[in-house]
Amino acid sequence: MSESANQDIAQDLLKKIGSYDPDFDKDAVSRAIEFAVKYHGKQKRHSGDPYYYHPLAVASILADMKLDGRTIITAILHDTVEDTTATLADITSQFGEEISRLVDGVTKLTKIEFQSNNEKQAENYRKLLVAISEDIRVLLVKLADRLHNMRTLQHIKKPEKRRNIAHETMEIYAPLAERIGMQKIKDELQNLAFNELNPEAYKSIVSRLEYLRESGTEVADRTVARLNELLNNVDINAKVFSREKTPYSVWLKMQRKNMGFEQLSDIIAFRIIVNSNKECYRALGEIHAAFHMIPENFKDYISTPKNNGYQSIHTVVVGPEQRKIEIQIRTKEMHEIAEMGVAAHWLYKQGKPYTSDDRQYRWIRELLYIIEHASGPEEFLENTKLEMYHDQVFCFTPHGDLIALPRGATPVDFAFAVHSEVGRSCVGAKINSRIMPLRTQLKNGDQVEIIQSKSAHPSQAWEHFVITAKALSEIRRFLRTQKKSQYLKLGKEIIEKALQSENEELHEKMIEAVLEKFGKKSVDDIYSAVGDGTIPRNEVVKALFPEKFKNKKPSLLSRLTGMAKKGKKEEKISVPIMGLIPGMAIHYAGCCHPLPGERIIGIVNSGRGVTIHTSDCIELEQYVESPERWIDLAWEKNVTESVYVGRLKAVLTNKKGALAALANTVAKGEANINNVRIVNRSSDFFEIILDIEVHDIEHFNNVINLLKAKKVIHSVTRYREGNH
Repeated sequence: MSESANQDIAQDLLKKIGSYDPDFDKDAVSRAIEFAVKYHGKQKRHSGDPYYYHPLAVASILADMKLDGRTIITAILHDTVEDTTATLADITSQFGEEISRLVDGVTKLTKIEFQSNNEKQAENYRKLLVAISEDIRVLLVKLADRLHNMRTLQHIKKPEKRRNIAHETMEIYAPLAERIGMQKIKDELQNLAFNELNPEAYKSIVSRLEYLRESGTEVADRTVARLNELLNNVDINAKVFSREKTPYSVWLKMQRKNMGFEQLSDIIAFRIIVNSNKECYRALGEIHAAFHMIPENFKDYISTPKNNGYQSIHTVVVGPEQRKIEIQIRTKEMHEIAEMGVAAHWLYKQGKPYTSDDRQYRWIRELLYIIEHASGPEEFLENTKLEMYHDQVFCFTPHGDLIALPRGATPVDFAFAVHSEVGRSCVGAKINSRIMPLRTQLKNGDQVEIIQSKSAHPSQAWEHFVITAKALSEIRRFLRTQKKSQYLKLGKEIIEKALQSENEELHEKMIEAVLEKFGKKSVDDIYSAVGDGTIPRNEVVKALFPEKFKNKKPSLLSRLTGMAKKGKKEEKISVPIMGLIPGMAIHYAGCCHPLPGERIIGIVNSGRGVTIHTSDCIELEQYVESPERWIDLAWEKNVTESVYVGRLKAVLTNKKGALAALANTVAKGEANINNVRIVNRSSDFFEIILDIEVHDIEHFNNVINLLKAKKVIHSVTRYREGNH
């Protein structure tokens, strides 16, 4: 591209910054642009554009948010250290320590070898979080960087690489955007990722929204006019407008509420912007006086803001023309913060320092705590993703302190949120003055009192029902410590007995001499590894006394042991369930068809092994009087290698091609039809029971929601014996 075109792009950026900050350091921004153009040189993007277009586009996204000049400069320079010969020393000398520190926070660790992609991703994410804890602008640049990469994702040729980027965006960057209140950025990231990960569902929902927009514009306009008239009549100066939900938020609601597109009542919602908090409540009163409200849908985030600072009143009413409509009421300032979050504050324009002690950023400290105590990259990534929850419940301590938790949280999650020590010593809980089970899911407004005991400690059973990252991290940390202590003692006894059979005594200095051979750092590590079976005792004895075993053939017993170990390994792969006795026969219940990812219960059947049910299966009621037959089980993590059968019931419009549309949709959802049975038929509809092969419950639910988005499919539900 020509020199004049490059200058035009640079001038457009400078003009945009100047429009909201006339006093910005124009010279520093211009030098940063020259620096990026020089060092990125002839590098190209996947699209074929010069590489430096990317950092300038990232800077432009941040300028749209009206951010300060130093953040803009960081965006322009953010890839120079990672992708060119430029160094942090070069940036420090030309732009100062602050910008150098910000660039370093955004830069990925690409020059260090890691054991796996997961470990590399975890280390990059760990570094990003540490940098965020020092300066929130690192995250703003990173989010703008990810947004531009997602906007140009189609230029990457490898589908697997596109999907990996989209997955990471959905699981990490969109929730991070929500955590700092940047709703617009979060929505766009989610929709771009959704389009890549599930293009069939995305296109289907977009086409349905377009149809709804064409047919429902007049209704929306009449509703806006009616709300305006209602508020003007009582002298409330308000701006009323309608908004359409995004394709991904529609998809999410279909999944969460298990309903089809037609059943959603709030595809188009309405916002009312007023001048003060007092007018928010006045407007609410007028709306509730004029229309019937739906009580369970009312939420007041003004008196109780979300953790990210979001404030608004949400209500659902039976509005004009007898349609259910969702209304959000907020002030102009609340609206700006709801859309742009931390960027709306522009803390640095006023020179105010950011600290992680600020209420809406305490979650960063929680994540840093998890970083320090996670056992490995997989656990760290899982726990940090857990911490990025979307919806919340607000509960109270007996003293009236507010504790915000993710929806579905339990008293154990509450206890750890109050303090780690409270969680570790928890033995019971009172919810609204009544003693309730620890696995009870909390509701908005619950008062929770934790019953403690000094002799108590976390239970392994808690791992199956807590949902906050902090609680899960603390429980696993305790269990690891407990297991290590047990394995250490057992391993030492095993080695002692093995040496006694060779007429030798155990001395720790002997073990120290073979640490390097086994890649361990301490004697205790050797004991623990022998105790948990990762190092065979015979290998340790051989290493200690190699001369004794030089010409010794392995015994029949050791050969059989080796064969047994191989058999056990294969069994673990084929039966990915924790809590079973090795060798136990299992059967998956035909009444509920359990799938990996959902809670399961085992029922012991004399002579026939164990039958696996979902924990909410209605057939379990017949075993209530036989608790000795119940086994608490859980699926292993990341069970995606095998296929499992899920059963669903679908009602189809009796039209030509309906069954073909169903089959094609299942195939596009990467599932396979195992069996089909038509159970009912009329002139308008027919009902079928369908068995499909899927990897896990998430895969199964995705297929269901793909089917729900089809016009010819009236309804789709999971089918269970006894529940229809």
